[in-house]
Amino acid sequence: MVTKNQKKLIRSLKQKKNRKTYNYFVAEGVKVINEFIDASLQLKHLFVLQEHLELFKKADNSVIEVISNNDLSQLSFLTTPQKAIAVFKIPNSLPLQNINSGIQLVLDGVSDPGNLGTIIRLCDWYGIKNLICSENTVDCFNPKVVQATMGSLTRVNINYVNLTPYLKETKLPVLGTFMEGENVYKTTLPNKGILVMGNEANGISSEIELLVSKKISIPRFGDLQKTESLNVATATAILLSEFKRND
Repeated sequence: MVTKNQKKLIRSLKQKKNRKTYNYFVAEGVKVINEFIDASLQLKHLFVLQEHLELFKKADNSVIEVISNNDLSQLSFLTTPQKAIAVFKIPNSLPLQNINSGIQLVLDGVSDPGNLGTIIRLCDWYGIKNLICSENTVDCFNPKVVQATMGSLTRVNINYVNLTPYLKETKLPVLGTFMEGENVYKTTLPNKGILVMGNEANGISSEIELLVSKKISIPRFGDLQKTESLNVATATAILLSEFKRND
């Protein structure tokens, strides 16, 4: 049985200010929840349908509540609830690791939760250890972001920083994506550097553009050349693939 206070807590965690206040976030689905359990994140509540209880063998029994489909539907942020929903304590970010080696990814004002979730999965796939986000980038513990990462959130170190001083202090080359940039397929990319991806609608901000040492672009190959831009997550996938090509 889910109490009114438990329902109130979960629903409140949809908002960033409440996640900061309570220091908790919501995860849904067997795979995602078990990824966080395996990563030893502190589990506060686990609400699960009776028939799927055996799928959470590593969870502490003292925080497990068996609930009905109706209760799960009321708690879930998803259109189609995913068998279970859990509340975890938000972990502390680790200090940035090996910041003068490899490729770092920087996000300047990415606002769509689905895009951020996909980018986190891309970092996991391509072995990008550090994801640095501007303070106005969407929160990585937003329920939609958590869902889109499919567990990769446990394996990527994410820090939210003021990008201007961070980029001013780095000794690495700073590459940014611009429509007028150099064709990435004809450019020699560095083995070490920072790749900046901008906001979905406005691209890289003018303040951060001043700190970019090399502008690159993904060329359009279509005959009509009418597509204005690529989705930021799609562009990130293409560029990370190019950076990793000669690793």
